[in-house]
Amino acid sequence: MLRINQLKLKVTHSEEELKDKILKTLRISESDLKEYFIQKQSLDARNKPDLIYVYTIDVAVTDEKAVLKKLQKKKQDKNIELCTEKTYVFPEMGTGELLHRPVIVGCGPAGLFCAYFLSEYGYRPILIEQGASVEERQMDVEKFWETGILNPDSNVQFGEGGAGTFSDGKLNTLVKDPGNRIHKVLEIFVEHGAPENILYVNKPHIGTDILCNVIRNMRCKILKNGGEVHFHTKMERLVIDQNEQILKGVILRDLNSGEELAIDVDALILAPGHSARDTFRMLYENKIPMEAKSFAVGFRTEHPQEMINQSQYGREYPDILPSAAYKITAKLPNGRGVYSFCMCPGGYVVNASSEEDHLAVNGMSYHARDSKNANSAIIITISPEDYGDGHPLSGIAFQRKMERKAFEAGKGKIPVQRYKDYYREVMDQKREEFMHLEEFEPCMKGKYTFTSLKYILPKELEESLIMGMEEFNKKIPGFASDNVILSAIESRTSSPVRIIRGEAMESVIKGLYPCGEGAGYAGGITSAAVDGMKIAEIIRKKYRSFDKA
Repeated sequence: MLRINQLKLKVTHSEEELKDKILKTLRISESDLKEYFIQKQSLDARNKPDLIYVYTIDVAVTDEKAVLKKLQKKKQDKNIELCTEKTYVFPEMGTGELLHRPVIVGCGPAGLFCAYFLSEYGYRPILIEQGASVEERQMDVEKFWETGILNPDSNVQFGEGGAGTFSDGKLNTLVKDPGNRIHKVLEIFVEHGAPENILYVNKPHIGTDILCNVIRNMRCKILKNGGEVHFHTKMERLVIDQNEQILKGVILRDLNSGEELAIDVDALILAPGHSARDTFRMLYENKIPMEAKSFAVGFRTEHPQEMINQSQYGREYPDILPSAAYKITAKLPNGRGVYSFCMCPGGYVVNASSEEDHLAVNGMSYHARDSKNANSAIIITISPEDYGDGHPLSGIAFQRKMERKAFEAGKGKIPVQRYKDYYREVMDQKREEFMHLEEFEPCMKGKYTFTSLKYILPKELEESLIMGMEEFNKKIPGFASDNVILSAIESRTSSPVRIIRGEAMESVIKGLYPCGEGAGYAGGITSAAVDGMKIAEIIRKKYRSFDKA
């Protein structure tokens, strides 16, 4: 297979033009071309209005060596190389004996992918989720957005698929991937209903609407391969031999009947979401080693999507381009970092609360990304030194304090404020108008109300957010316009806790494997899925499957 790097075409190109470009680049005839695959596609918008797609293409030809030799002779092989397909390989099976089926707690990406691989290779995992199936969860979430009636166990944070299900299905990640796990994650998503272009676009996303179906299909595959999935089931406590530091069992509770069930375990994969506060408390009481960690908090911002499109693509961009995204960061004079997070083109701000009398927001897009507004979180980094007293759960207390203030500010609805008014209240002065956008309204899932957002964040963070907005205004003109919409509070950016594990990905309590975003080892759907895969690999290397026992 030959790989062409840096193959460039106008964004308006046709499939035939792409094929023709491949033939010309390799200096071959159409009869010599067997097939080609897009490995990567990214948009280069640096020279507006000349927008181009930059491709990496793998090409099968009749005689690879002859083609490459000819190109080398003519010194035209700069961006062409021989390549071999890299594939993910699940490890060989170990020899240890599992007396009991592996138990996985949490049906977010980490738990789901761990269960998927273990079930595929004969380990018959038992997957436990305190929330609902994705079908039932969708109804619970819609009911909450329409009525404000919260189901604490089934909401935007809790349930099959995890918190990322009601975001955007963003799959980009910065984690290194020498084992080709990321591509395997994407392949599995495609196999279960995701669009094929996630395999090669630069910042892939699925969309909440499609992701729900993908997750359901993955669950069906787990069941078909001998796994079990139990919804509305909560891990109440662990049974630990404290002398030998070995996990012996887990106590589960059926949330519908209230009945408790004790299960013996050899391997418990702990994959809670970043909002599993009751679970973190239980683990702390069970003396499971954990620590507070850094995370970030801030507000959601909304801009007209057309404004973002023009800032990224230019004023006369072709309408075939998708809703534009952005990523912006700034280092402030006070030493804090502020940055955009979970940017949702053509999206909605959603009420993502999971506790009564507390309010948190998130961003969400459907696959089409076709709402009128773009939104993203503008967040400020904080560390345990900012909020902590040395207690591992102090970050949760900090989150709750702000979420309570947000709930009170909006009287249960999402509190919203125009940027010009927030600036004036926090800075106690009028702001010189940089750009005034035409009035626009929020795109939100859940009821909202215009009110003051002052005092929801601590004073230093309020000022840091404004400094960040003003810096971003220099990069994207209009970003800090008078009419930009702010909403509070974005507090669930990542886990405030890390459940400590060793190099073998095991707690000091033998048999307990913390993983995923809630445990502090991932930062999004893809990285959490990869972490779950790694735990499945650990189990595979250590134990025989039941199919081979």
